[in-house]
Amino acid sequence: MISFGPVPSRRLGKSLGINNIVYPKTCSYGCIYCQAGNTLKKTCIRESFYEPENIYDSVCKHLDTLRDNDYPDFLTFVSNGEPTLDVNLGRSINLLKKTGIPVAVLTNSSLLHIEPVREDLYLANWVSIKMDAGDIITWYMINRPARGLDFETILTGIKLFRNGFKGILCTESMIVRGINDFTENFYALAEIVKYVDPSTAYLSVPTRPPAERYVKPPEPEKLNEAWHIFDNLNINTELLTGYEGADTGFTGNVYEDILNITAVHPLREEAMLKLLENDNADLNVVRALINQHLIKPVLYEGKKYFIRDYH
Repeated sequence: MISFGPVPSRRLGKSLGINNIVYPKTCSYGCIYCQAGNTLKKTCIRESFYEPENIYDSVCKHLDTLRDNDYPDFLTFVSNGEPTLDVNLGRSINLLKKTGIPVAVLTNSSLLHIEPVREDLYLANWVSIKMDAGDIITWYMINRPARGLDFETILTGIKLFRNGFKGILCTESMIVRGINDFTENFYALAEIVKYVDPSTAYLSVPTRPPAERYVKPPEPEKLNEAWHIFDNLNINTELLTGYEGADTGFTGNVYEDILNITAVHPLREEAMLKLLENDNADLNVVRALINQHLIKPVLYEGKKYFIRDYH
């Protein structure tokens, strides 16, 4: 259950996801909006999870099952937690480059002050760093960091990475109603993002079931204000507010497809139905997984999703 998809990505086209963090969810943050649910193991200590050769073999086997029109544009480390906690990340990236497919990493940026982490990420073609807060209080409220992390140290790490990275660097900032959607938040965050000088700064809103039920998208006027504040600082800014679509990749093993995707990526009902159709399966599969407490349906913003059930 290392790779999943490809799934439609609002930034990367068709993305074959790589989950290099084993269960339970292991992360340096406990973000209130996280689509993978609450962090079960919060840490900032790197460790070994899968052997890089196992990740490479899993991805290659997955690629062999895909139709030509399902072939991914990127191999993307989007984990059940923070991918840079994997001490073998750099070795895995190097092996995956043999496929000829660009490698992307989505990181919360909390460990970029650690030189080996930066060295690992320098090997990627595309990196997105998470930047949700421009001040320490908001950072604690929205990201809920592991003990031992320091806000200013993280900012220093981001700047060091910016100076050394030769690939495409983007930032992503999640805007949550009543948490970081105030004018002063936008100005503070924009000043930091401007220094990073990303290829694109993405402003996103919660579109999938979050870790905390009180998390809601901001009012459209707030998002518009944020965009203008960023744009006025000459930051190339885009909004991530739309539904990615239902065209998920499939391997022919419907059970594994559903479990692999929902481990890190909630499936909207339309996407689930499309996946079942592609795998020549029906809703009995979904009912069986629900009865086995492997997935569960949830409602968010009036839409039905299926997520992994770890309880």
